[in-house]
Amino acid sequence: MKNYSNLQYISSGDTPEAHFDHIMQALQRGVNWVQLRIKNAPFSVTHDLALRVLELKQQYNFTFIINDSPILAKSVHADGVHLGLNDMPVTEARHLLGPNKIIGGTANTLSDVLKRTEEQCDYIGLGPFRHTETKNKLSPILGLGGYAHIIQQIKHIQHPPIFAIGGICAEDLPALRHIGIYGAAISKHIQMHFENEGHIETLKKLLHEN
Repeated sequence: MKNYSNLQYISSGDTPEAHFDHIMQALQRGVNWVQLRIKNAPFSVTHDLALRVLELKQQYNFTFIINDSPILAKSVHADGVHLGLNDMPVTEARHLLGPNKIIGGTANTLSDVLKRTEEQCDYIGLGPFRHTETKNKLSPILGLGGYAHIIQQIKHIQHPPIFAIGGICAEDLPALRHIGIYGAAISKHIQMHFENEGHIETLKKLLHEN
């Protein structure tokens, strides 16, 4: 199993400029994994935004993932891509991006997790944990019990690191970690605490506790 940061920041905002501002603030607070997730924007706009984010690597050391689009990830030389259940197949994305890029995949059910494992995703984003306004078409909510059931079913097989996603707050992390979740992908909760300079480190510590 590859060793990744336990904490992923997923960008959100009403405009591309808001996405960039939030990403920059997250990096300033100590985030070292960023997923650019901007929906319904022209390719040229997202492409330009991705290039601006990549320029931040001159100042910050972080992993940069593009949501949904392997073509964009390849075009800007991002570190990888995160694929939803209805996006390009993982095998096709791997052929496009090559063996060294990170490919993550969304899952909502046990069968999704097994499929993503078979596809050899580098990590799995499993969720949603609870209702979240950052996603329009929400899959069935898992809750802690749903995660526990899936983790129990796969504990005897080798699988990629699993990140919880969907409305997660700091208070949820110890319980998620206890049942065997590798990490968490968080958006709004991180943005809500930008004024607290130590909050990212608190989240990281909670994800490393057993």
